[in-house]
Amino acid sequence: MPMPDRRLVLGGMAASIVMPRIARAATVRDGAGREVAIPARVERVFPAGPPAAIVLYTLAPDLLLGWPRANRPEEREFLLPGVGDKPEVGRITGRGNSANLEAVLSLKPDLIVDAGSTGRTYVDLATRVQEQTGIPYALLDGRFDQIPASYRILGQLLGRSERAEALARWCETTMGTIVQRIARIPAERRPSVYYARGPRGLETGLGGSINVETLTFVGARNVADTPGNGLAQVSLEQVLAWNPDVIVTIDQSFAETVRTDPAWAEVRAVRDGRIHLSPKLPFGWVDFPPSVNRMIGLWWLAKILYPAEFPEDIRPLAREFHTLFYQVTPSEAQLDRILSGRA
Repeated sequence: MPMPDRRLVLGGMAASIVMPRIARAATVRDGAGREVAIPARVERVFPAGPPAAIVLYTLAPDLLLGWPRANRPEEREFLLPGVGDKPEVGRITGRGNSANLEAVLSLKPDLIVDAGSTGRTYVDLATRVQEQTGIPYALLDGRFDQIPASYRILGQLLGRSERAEALARWCETTMGTIVQRIARIPAERRPSVYYARGPRGLETGLGGSINVETLTFVGARNVADTPGNGLAQVSLEQVLAWNPDVIVTIDQSFAETVRTDPAWAEVRAVRDGRIHLSPKLPFGWVDFPPSVNRMIGLWWLAKILYPAEFPEDIRPLAREFHTLFYQVTPSEAQLDRILSGRA
């Protein structure tokens, strides 16, 4: 995740703001080990960024104040009416942060939730916002193996532990099944993968980036597995040198042009026709944003990379995920659209 802008914390406050008083019933430890007060009543929750908004939507859509970025019509089609079209409220963390604390306070949230990194920068931000506003601020660990725990923490904070448990168990079952099967696959059978972003396909995720966490989880060999943490621009010459077995992309225009682009013709993945456009409705299956929406992407990637070990039909799995997490069951035609990777 990009670094939060500390100026919004330090400069977004006005001297005239009066901190709200929060009735505190108990505390819970968040994903960073911080003690967070459980509000006596939670009716309005502010998501600090897109990953948090998705987690909140899947657990308690009625409590979500709004979205860091307003959803597009093609995204709203797969979300609950009256929730998917809630207004844009900006964000506190990440790239393009736009919600100063005066604006956040004006929405009268009972709780602020962030999901993603629990590093020192984000802990400091959460603590400062909580101190300056008086609003409990929970920081959830967004890593795959911590998603079930994050659901259970948030379930306690929101009084939705039963549903949180159902979502957590689905995630645990999925991850457990995939890890168990991949462990039996020898290293030499695990393909090298290039994750292509952008219309030219020349932006990718480095080894430590959350953007390629799905690839790492399913045991793929990320060709850009160099030290770093985030996205990087690379040259076509570098991709040719890596010569990946598979290309996974989230960019529709790149997926459509790369197959016939002579500059890419010598890349093994292009030569073998192993180019895969990730589903992205209502949210990405591999990345963008890096939240629980990627959980179904684990099945999708595993089936692409190891078809013999993962013979399951992706359609019922996708339908089940949408029904449980997004609380909207897609039709057969909608499933076709989702799986095509096109909007």
